[in-house]
Amino acid sequence: MNIKFYGRATCSDFNHSRKILDENGVKYDYISLDENQDAAAEVVKINGGYMSTPTIIFPNGKVLVEPTKDELMLAVDEQNM
Repeated sequence: MNIKFYGRATCSDFNHSRKILDENGVKYDYISLDENQDAAAEVVKINGGYMSTPTIIFPNGKVLVEPTKDELMLAVDEQNM
């Protein structure tokens, strides 16, 4: 199972996280919140009423919202254990 990566192409935090994942060869399923209203509603639910992006859900259930590079890479490393 891949990481679920929710975002909007116009979001700078999303693009930053996406670049980090891509540069490190991390596989993920990108879910565009601009194109998928059900996913957008799910992100709002996860984030207590806010459309915060990126929202990243890992196979182990861990959720990161607008993570730093270090937070993101730590969560990726935890998946590879």
